[in-house]
Amino acid sequence: MTSDALPQTNHALADLTVRVRDDLDRIAHPRRSWTFRHVAPFGEAMLDVLIVGGGQSGLAAAFGLMRDEVRNILVVDQAPRGMEGPWLSYARMHTLRSPKDFTGPDLDIPSLTYQSWHEAKFGAESWTALHLITKQHWVEYLLWLRDTVGIPVQNDTTVLDIEPCEGGLCVLLQSAGAEPVRRFARKVVLATGQESLGRWSMPGFIEALPAQVRAHTAEGIDFAALRGKRVAVLGAGASAFDNAATALEAGAGEVHLFCRRAEPQLVQPYLWLTFTGFLKHFSELDDVWKWRFMNYILGLREGFPQPTWDRCAKHMNFRLHTGAGWNAARMEGEKILLETAQGPFEADYVICATGIEHNPAQRPELARAAENIARWEDRFTPAPGEQNSRLAAFPYLGNDYTLQERVPGETPWLRNIHLFSIAATMSFGPSGSSINAMKFSVPKLVSGVTGALFRDDVQAYWQDLKDYDIRQAELRWPAGHPMTLEDA
Repeated sequence: MTSDALPQTNHALADLTVRVRDDLDRIAHPRRSWTFRHVAPFGEAMLDVLIVGGGQSGLAAAFGLMRDEVRNILVVDQAPRGMEGPWLSYARMHTLRSPKDFTGPDLDIPSLTYQSWHEAKFGAESWTALHLITKQHWVEYLLWLRDTVGIPVQNDTTVLDIEPCEGGLCVLLQSAGAEPVRRFARKVVLATGQESLGRWSMPGFIEALPAQVRAHTAEGIDFAALRGKRVAVLGAGASAFDNAATALEAGAGEVHLFCRRAEPQLVQPYLWLTFTGFLKHFSELDDVWKWRFMNYILGLREGFPQPTWDRCAKHMNFRLHTGAGWNAARMEGEKILLETAQGPFEADYVICATGIEHNPAQRPELARAAENIARWEDRFTPAPGEQNSRLAAFPYLGNDYTLQERVPGETPWLRNIHLFSIAATMSFGPSGSSINAMKFSVPKLVSGVTGALFRDDVQAYWQDLKDYDIRQAELRWPAGHPMTLEDA
């Protein structure tokens, strides 16, 4: 039996759902709901935490908070249900690249792991035969996890603005076809994935080309329209090969992949760093070591697995150009003329797998504080020979994932925004965006959020303690006890 075998009866999955809820109930200590109710301006109810992003990171963060009895929360996502994250939009691989036994959003609850879901859905033999998890099954699993543990998610909702208010933050939300509404929250967690603190980037000379002849890998691309066309792809990471393969499978006449290096990155550094010491304790290193590790790891970029290469190489009309970065581009009639390090190249369509530009000014929800969000370049000066402008642009986060002020006192409300995305990489190593790190990163984030909620109300807790007068026993003497005779 293979992973695409017909599902088993619904009874096994229903039984697993019951088992998960029973497991969670058995380990629910302490069960007490502990956060105080806060009233927002205009008398509206205030959430304890608003999580922006309902993909795997946002769901894991919400689940972690709920396990710590912070349940006055809401998750919002701009995509429809089932389309959260990249999996069914711009992720153009067939399977996840992580090994199948990596755990993540389950937060170490065995019955909540992908393996448990897969075995209930398809049988134990299917799990044994499985090589890598299909992205469609991963989406199904995440939706099942979300429903099973009861995470409150509001889909089709975009965050337009975040501004300070008394006691927290005012977040302007807009749902599809509706007028914007305000929601108030004491804390906001940004679990908005790859582009969380900026935008997808491409060389300016490519961006200047007509929109109909170029795209970034993160955009929607009409691959069927590329049938018979000559396609050029810039980049040699996994997403570049995924897009090249998708174009080839859609019938492109030729696909040429251009790598700026002498050869593509074949070593995957993320496989090396998947061990407890690094994943759990990287964030505790001093800045010198953080910079040194990340300068090396991010300098290698992310490698690609063998199936990703094979998916392209089996096509006779696929070409790899190494040492061939792009320097300029212009239109010549209906064609694109690229100036590459190996000379001119003519194409019908170009695709850029050129990553992300970290620039908070590109995020409307952060516009009010963008210029005052501290970057690594504001806090750390690397040793000679270790300078890296890409690393310098990453946000410099607090030990609770909070955005920091570049100039203290100008935007103090940034302390209420926790960034849980790939932009946290420089401060925390692999972040919530990485499945392999979730069992360590989510508890750190949750501890940071709950710690802030507690500290912000410490005077109220002090008063609550002094007012606490619930007796757990009464001095009742049984009839005939000597004490009752003495009283008489």
